[in-house]
Amino acid sequence: MITEQTPTELRAKKSSPLSWRLRLLIGAFFAFAVSVVWVSNLFLTERFTESTRNRGELRLALYSGNLLSELRRNAIVPQLLARDPALIGALQSGDFSQSSQRLISYDDEIGAANIFMLDSDGRTVASTDRNMISTSMRSERFFIDAIRSNDTLFSAGNPDVVTPRFTWSRRMEQGDQTVGVIVVEVDLHKFQTAWAGISDAVFVTDSEGTILLATEPRWRGLQEADALEVQSVPSALTRAFQATVDWAEPPDAWLEGAAVLRLEARLPFQGWRIASFTSFASVRERVNGFLAIEIMGFAMLLTLTFYLMSRRTTGKLRMFQQESAELRALNSQLQREIAERERVEKNLKTAEQTLAQSSKLAALGEMSAAVSHELNQPLAAMKTYLAGARLLLQRKRPEEAMSSFYRIDDLIERMGAITRQLKSYARKSKETFEPIDSRVCVNAALEMMEPQLKQRQIEIKSGLPRDPAMVLADPLRLEQVLINLLRNAVDATKFTSEPRIEIVLSAGHQVTLTIRDNGEGIDDLESLFEPFYTTKEPGDGVGLGLAISSGIAADFGGRLTAHNSAEGGAVFVLHLPTLGAETSATAPAQDKS
Repeated sequence: MITEQTPTELRAKKSSPLSWRLRLLIGAFFAFAVSVVWVSNLFLTERFTESTRNRGELRLALYSGNLLSELRRNAIVPQLLARDPALIGALQSGDFSQSSQRLISYDDEIGAANIFMLDSDGRTVASTDRNMISTSMRSERFFIDAIRSNDTLFSAGNPDVVTPRFTWSRRMEQGDQTVGVIVVEVDLHKFQTAWAGISDAVFVTDSEGTILLATEPRWRGLQEADALEVQSVPSALTRAFQATVDWAEPPDAWLEGAAVLRLEARLPFQGWRIASFTSFASVRERVNGFLAIEIMGFAMLLTLTFYLMSRRTTGKLRMFQQESAELRALNSQLQREIAERERVEKNLKTAEQTLAQSSKLAALGEMSAAVSHELNQPLAAMKTYLAGARLLLQRKRPEEAMSSFYRIDDLIERMGAITRQLKSYARKSKETFEPIDSRVCVNAALEMMEPQLKQRQIEIKSGLPRDPAMVLADPLRLEQVLINLLRNAVDATKFTSEPRIEIVLSAGHQVTLTIRDNGEGIDDLESLFEPFYTTKEPGDGVGLGLAISSGIAADFGGRLTAHNSAEGGAVFVLHLPTLGAETSATAPAQDKS
């Protein structure tokens, strides 16, 4: 018997295949959405984790630069104060009534933590901290090391104390007699406060691995393995470390139960090393923000699908309303995520401002080192002229002594010009150049270096053109370049039995000055013109001369190059654009010794 089917049953049979296809389409959509979110999570996590690592390395580089700048800025101070006639005279006479005030005046310019002077028995006779006067320092390491050495020595105090002392010390002499020791205390503890405010754990160790500086006070004096086992008090580090790295790459270390990224760098100072622990706290928040946007996009597509389906049947209307409610909740969640991202960006901007301030402090340190380097040569020449004038006066030859005093007056004018020039750099003012004869600058530089050349018995061969070799430049800065090159040549021939320096000046379409020595040559040509690169002993130079000279040559529109000679020794070549007609005739070489 054949039964008749109702219209409802017919519609159900017709809709059944559509329902299966729809379910299959929705299932494929969900699988696609989950795959996209999963892949996005892996990709963004890796990318933001690498970004966090790069920021940590950048901060570590800034920390290292600031620490080295502070150390090197104070290293030259004991060498200058150890030669102060007023301080040496006070040690000899025993009258220290004005010594402390003199040290305070130096400290106002230097900005050291403390400066104090000890007599030959280790008793504090003058100090910027008057509470230290009459204190015995005879058993301190910086006093013992300074008495035994002729150089400026660095000493790190006991890290177990609340505030360990970091000092530069140097012996003060009068003739062959040791009269005292000058000590400059370096304030490195201010960096701990700055580091602790950027949600990182940072520490500095010496060559033996003992922690000297640390954002966690309990770490000082310990090895790294022992320090990580110490349960420290709650700090910014505790608030920053959250359980956010279980999905990231394997951690480098565990600190207070949280996985962290460990970064380490070597400081080019007595084998010191600096290490930092950086958290991944902001990575998950940033990844969640992007994932929320993706989820919202998929939700919107899904909502649109349900909306189209609801138009075919009123029975799907309630489902559409439910999906709309879910969408509103998702939008609220997205707004919270966006607000959280804005908060994180605000914190990042604050951190960037702090790093900018640290960069300014590093620039001040480099400027101080530059001032010390540029004034060193005139000071050395003044000392030589003063010694010569003293001998002439003792021999009752005042007329000849007056010439030395005139030269000292010229050197004082040169030092003042250098200081004004450095101030103009800070104001970024325009340079004023004038047409000058480069031959005059060469002769002036040779006259400036005359005491050192005579003392070493160095043979000088110079070849200058008969006609003027005109260039457009600043005479003082051009002499500064020539003095730096001559001084490097003198230092390079320090261990040569028959030192010789050749100077050749030629003029054509450009003015070329060549300075050749017969010293040991250049080991690292690539790093030669980098700031603070030097092969000299500590206290003999800071490695800024060639870097400054290269910059001056570039300001004049020229360039400074260097290479090793085939016969041995180094060759420096200064190229400057000529001013006027081309001339290339060169006078015969003139020998000086």
